[in-house]
Amino acid sequence: MPRARTNLFSEARLEVPESLGVPERALVIAAHPDDAEFGAGGTLAKWADGGCEVSLLIATDGSKGSWNDDEDQAHLVARRREEAHAAADVLGATGEVVFLDHVDGELIHSMALREEIALWIRRLRPNVVLSWDPWRRYMLHPDHREIGWGAIDGVVAARDHLFFPHQLTDGLAKHRPDAILLFSADEADYWEDISATFDRKIEALLCHSSQTQTTMQDALTNSEQRTVFEQRIREWCRSMGEPAGLALAEAFKLLRP
Repeated sequence: MPRARTNLFSEARLEVPESLGVPERALVIAAHPDDAEFGAGGTLAKWADGGCEVSLLIATDGSKGSWNDDEDQAHLVARRREEAHAAADVLGATGEVVFLDHVDGELIHSMALREEIALWIRRLRPNVVLSWDPWRRYMLHPDHREIGWGAIDGVVAARDHLFFPHQLTDGLAKHRPDAILLFSADEADYWEDISATFDRKIEALLCHSSQTQTTMQDALTNSEQRTVFEQRIREWCRSMGEPAGLALAEAFKLLRP
């Protein structure tokens, strides 16, 4: 049965589902190379420490992740791949880091994307799939919306043998994950305590050095800004955990596919 916790700012009682525990395998389906660390870095590190095989599926090439007018996009793509692998190492991810190489900023919620995602779910066979919440109101970045829908639709396709049956003739089998966790959730109802792995979340985020201007306010080149960045992420995780009575947490929408 769910555990009831008291919301610190109201008389309401919040129903907190029992923990999923440490899954055997987890797959993050992300739009960009740093999405997994922002949305679920602490959770992934926690699960990896517990023996979970963590894999990352990154849909785009990251080629628009720069504010530098003179940026060489081919170099940026290669750099962002290296950063994603470095961050995965920090998190302890022992599974695969897969790039679908769609053009950054131009991801389309299509049958082709659904097929790609279903294929990787069938290959990697995760117990838990994590991605962006496509139902979040006012989600600004189109890639975040598109990959959220793609992940949801890919899970549905992967579980049923009549979707993309040609995949199953290649030695694969249909696969139904136990749970989907959507980060940046419009209505969170599941929390993971990341007090013990918050520092790893920060360290993994800082692996994405190409993003120091775009998302980290020069945290890698300015010690004061690094402190500001860490404090901003800490406050965010504190606010996410507060409804569940947790000091630092990542919050998700839990779906049972």
